[in-house]
Amino acid sequence: MPFSPDDRTSGGDATASGGPATFPGVRASVPLLEPPGWAVSQRALFDLLDHAWRRFARDFTGPDGRLTYDGRLSTRDGVDDFYEVFFNWPQLYLLGGADDLLQASEHHWEGVTRQLTELGMLHDEYERGYDWFHQGESLLLLYFLCMAAPDRWSERALRFAELYVDPAKGNYDPEHHIITRPHNGSDPDRQGLSEGDAYPWLPSEARTYGFPLDWILPDDAPPHPLSEDPRLGQEMRERMGVGDTAVNLAAAGLVLNAWILSGDRRYRDWIVEYVGAWRKRAEANGGMIPDNVGPDGVVGSLHEGRWYGGHYGWSWPHGWHSVGHAACVAALAAATVTGDEDYLSFVGGSLDTLLEHGTTMAFAEADSSLQSKWLAQLGPDIHTPTLHIPFRRNDSGWFDHNPVTPAVPVALWHHTAAPADHARLERIREGSGIDWRTVRPFRAKEESGHEEAWFAFLSGDDPDYPERILAAAQAQVRHRLARMERYRDLDVPEADIHLWQQSNPVVTEALVQLTWGGPQVLYNGGLQQARVRYHDADARRPGLPPDVAALVTSIAPESTTVELVNLSPESARTVLVQAGAFAEHTIRSVRYTTCGDDSWVGDLYDYGHGEPVAAETEMPVDDNGLRVRLPASTRIRLTLRLALRTRTPSYDTPFTSRPTDGRNAT
Repeated sequence: MPFSPDDRTSGGDATASGGPATFPGVRASVPLLEPPGWAVSQRALFDLLDHAWRRFARDFTGPDGRLTYDGRLSTRDGVDDFYEVFFNWPQLYLLGGADDLLQASEHHWEGVTRQLTELGMLHDEYERGYDWFHQGESLLLLYFLCMAAPDRWSERALRFAELYVDPAKGNYDPEHHIITRPHNGSDPDRQGLSEGDAYPWLPSEARTYGFPLDWILPDDAPPHPLSEDPRLGQEMRERMGVGDTAVNLAAAGLVLNAWILSGDRRYRDWIVEYVGAWRKRAEANGGMIPDNVGPDGVVGSLHEGRWYGGHYGWSWPHGWHSVGHAACVAALAAATVTGDEDYLSFVGGSLDTLLEHGTTMAFAEADSSLQSKWLAQLGPDIHTPTLHIPFRRNDSGWFDHNPVTPAVPVALWHHTAAPADHARLERIREGSGIDWRTVRPFRAKEESGHEEAWFAFLSGDDPDYPERILAAAQAQVRHRLARMERYRDLDVPEADIHLWQQSNPVVTEALVQLTWGGPQVLYNGGLQQARVRYHDADARRPGLPPDVAALVTSIAPESTTVELVNLSPESARTVLVQAGAFAEHTIRSVRYTTCGDDSWVGDLYDYGHGEPVAAETEMPVDDNGLRVRLPASTRIRLTLRLALRTRTPSYDTPFTSRPTDGRNAT
């Protein structure tokens, strides 16, 4: 039933600028008798995660928030490994984690930043100069802090974005529309790819990835010591250490974050200019994203005309694993600031080309360079024939075959809700010899990897998925707790600084999928996608209120369906349902369940109860939020008719006293 004024709590101050009290409201009236298993499991996961992050902070960090590490960093690598540890802590706060988790997340960012500055890795709080495969990973923590506390973090975020938008900072060439070098950041004097004459290469890396610039030497050339190999020395510096590379596209995520914070058109214009230049290069290359642009703005000018071979590009070391993610981050940024979804075409087109070169094989027979990732993710299915695509390209053609990583096609489909993007996922599923409903309790570095099973659930094929993914998440946390216990007293050497990532017990993929109706964030620098988010009206903070569980069961183009359950037997809760990660959608109307007949309670001397009879009613909303009052022990199903991306994305919350203009992002 719709709200009456008496239903409003102190969390809803009505202001002329809009706010929770002005949102249209509904009241849950369907009684909760037998709590669904997913709801109980979801709240249990929140409780476990609250215990786990506190344990990690106690055992692995110092009083000022830094990680317990007394060593040095001997190469340009390492900044990401310190920030990544905490990347999803503010994300958990945004989902409904503990009130003090945001403060803890900020504390660790500050501590780690001081620590890395002392180690000589940062200048003015930002990476001195490194590739965007790693910078994107480093910045996820900042992006979620901006999302959770924009007023406190906007100054830093805008200052960092200016490193790329302002040509005077030395990173961007507006004449040729390129980022000027692969290792870029706050130090304009940092050049090349390493401090020494030779790239810091290990024999194990040569065995796993081969050499960059493998065409420099003839096939019959004698072997060189790594310190003298021209492919890792002067040739690499001159051909790969200057000019633009496709993985730099992830910088668009940093600038998009600044645009959402400020609305400054300069940031929008930079994204349009930079990403647009790469889109044109892909169009000129038959739809495939090239990976290198010389200082003269010409693709392949440093690679004798080759469109492949750039730093962190198609040939070395990860191919699609790095190029695809960076391009998707950029394309989504451009589509977001312009409303033009054609920007996504150069990502989808490149993926479709890889699918055309796909082949069916067992992973155990593949030439993959990402063995550790897939062995954990596939488990016994490493022997099951399934669709593989080539991730890399050199003069010999396509190679390095891997199963299709779903993060990019799922991100495209989630943004567009287009039949073509949905059909691509269905084609990938049809080519898979592995049951997409399979859920394994692995935790990838990206804290993702269960997109296939989530897609099957949303397609109506796996109703038990919520409980199984929540159980898998519990297993991940408990495994990390055991690992923390084993290694908490280790004096970490530089070679093992990934220990903290491998021990971080905060897992958020399941909660993001089930409560927000979105995929986990693209790990190399993406911003969050979601159909809905939540705010606690009484606590005036983001996230689900205590005792409340949420499940998004459909994100079909015509509607998004959300179930809300209040498990508390005595306390009412008020949830503000926000349309989109950044309030960018509009809820046109809501159809919701009601139960106006309390005869199910029975008479005084009845030994049992009847079955509550639920009905549905509908009302218009035409706002970017909906207020839902949940009395104790009630539940409600909301079917939201959303108009996607009808509003300018913003970090403003329902409690912000600034007006929401409702303008289209174009």
